[in-house]
Amino acid sequence: MDYTATAWEIARAVRAGRMSAREVLDAFLERMSRVEGLSGRLLQPGEDPEALHRAHPGVHAFITPTLERARRQAEEVDRKVAAGQDPGPLAGVPITVKDILTVEGTRTTAGSRILYEYIAPYTATAIARLEAAGAVVLGKVNLDEFTFGSSGESTAYQPAPRNPWDLERVPGGSSSGSAAAVAAGMGPISIGTDTAGSIRQPAAFCGVVGLKPTYGRVSRYGLIAYASSYDTVGPLARSVTDAALALQIMAGPDPYDATAATRPVPDYLEIMRQGVQGLRIGLSPDMFRITYVDQETGQLVETRIDPEIEQAVYRAADVLADMGAAIVDGVPLPHLPYGIPVYFVVSRVEAASNLHRYDGVKYGFRTPEPVTDFWDMYRKTRGQGFGLQPKVRILMGMYVSAAQYSQRYYERALRVRTLIRQDFQRLFDPHGPYRLHLLLGPTTPTPAFRFGEVYGDTVLMQYMDQLLVAANHAGIPAVSVPAGLNEQGLPLSVQFMAPDFREDLLLRAAYAYEQFRGGPLPVAEPMPSREGGKKAGP
Repeated sequence: MDYTATAWEIARAVRAGRMSAREVLDAFLERMSRVEGLSGRLLQPGEDPEALHRAHPGVHAFITPTLERARRQAEEVDRKVAAGQDPGPLAGVPITVKDILTVEGTRTTAGSRILYEYIAPYTATAIARLEAAGAVVLGKVNLDEFTFGSSGESTAYQPAPRNPWDLERVPGGSSSGSAAAVAAGMGPISIGTDTAGSIRQPAAFCGVVGLKPTYGRVSRYGLIAYASSYDTVGPLARSVTDAALALQIMAGPDPYDATAATRPVPDYLEIMRQGVQGLRIGLSPDMFRITYVDQETGQLVETRIDPEIEQAVYRAADVLADMGAAIVDGVPLPHLPYGIPVYFVVSRVEAASNLHRYDGVKYGFRTPEPVTDFWDMYRKTRGQGFGLQPKVRILMGMYVSAAQYSQRYYERALRVRTLIRQDFQRLFDPHGPYRLHLLLGPTTPTPAFRFGEVYGDTVLMQYMDQLLVAANHAGIPAVSVPAGLNEQGLPLSVQFMAPDFREDLLLRAAYAYEQFRGGPLPVAEPMPSREGGKKAGP
């Protein structure tokens, strides 16, 4: 068994004694040595990230490999197998963890200088459950700083992750390292977070499965918060089966997280094989266009998504119809275009609040420069420790939540957020006009774009998430599934959305579609840029 195996295959082989966990680990470590290149680190004065990538080409998925921890975990799995004990459903499966989730005794940076050398004193509940199930943690992977981005480029730890299908393209974000690691064969599962599509968008760009659970389905304990009313923890995986397996283990109530749902966790692995016969699956014309503000004219502009992605969605609908699903076309999502403006306001208010704790007093980075008093230390620490994106979010969040502007911006945004959720409730209402079980659409408006094409334009970067963020506003589950490759050899994907806590329906449709396509996409072999790339963005 090698690095191309899925988590399901690995665990089954290790539990049966056909392969040791240490042999599995060695295969993945050898793969890492070939494709990772230079892992992300803080830049030294005068260093250029692009020059570092050219000198050390690779995927650059990691910030902190945890190889000794992984070896100890693999040895413990092998000990249990030898003793006739149950090593767990993820026995010997190598996983990676987005560096926004704490793992006891390891460096946890959130992709920011301000948490440089912070050692977590506890492990996030989701990760603790995976480890208890026999998973082997290879390391902490890179991300946009505090998850603020859609390309991975904003991380303070450079070189930023690269897309294994084309090293000149971004892997998406903010779970950039997670998607890149899985796509490149450096672990079949990675645990990421989704605040406005940060699992599904990089999964789509890198050709892997990305599952955003219902808000509260998986505990957020141990997650460094961005926007607390949006953040969800979920898997990126080689296959739908692997995603279902990871969710099965992570989901459930948690006494450490009051927002974790107490609903029973279904047997996702059993249910997902039930097929789509009898399911009503909707298509919305509102998901095939992007509405954004032209920054030169100030006018709203509407543009169609990439035609190859649109065609992939309709092909998927035809496949599901042939399997017995009823396709309902023309369902409305009238408030979808407002998702990004609403997110701009609400997420910035929550981010500004959550970022107040990074003050140089309790933990993390503190300015090395001389200071005159506490306030001087506070200003210098935050000025030097935060990158551009956290600073922009703090300023905007404080502005729109100020007393004189709160009613005009923040309260209005909250009302529109409610309207977006009501759009989905109407579609999924079993007594309503549409009675949908699922909504099918594109995950992203374009395939992966090139480095530097969008980065620096915060507004345009955010609009790359317009098809994703509605699920976060509504709190509903969604999954991105690979739909093949385009003419340039870049991954295409489709997205399913479902009512609250109906991950079982998502997995049924995703698994059926994946099986029709012949299984997961192959592991990507990192390769140089292809010529003739299309310009990204709306």
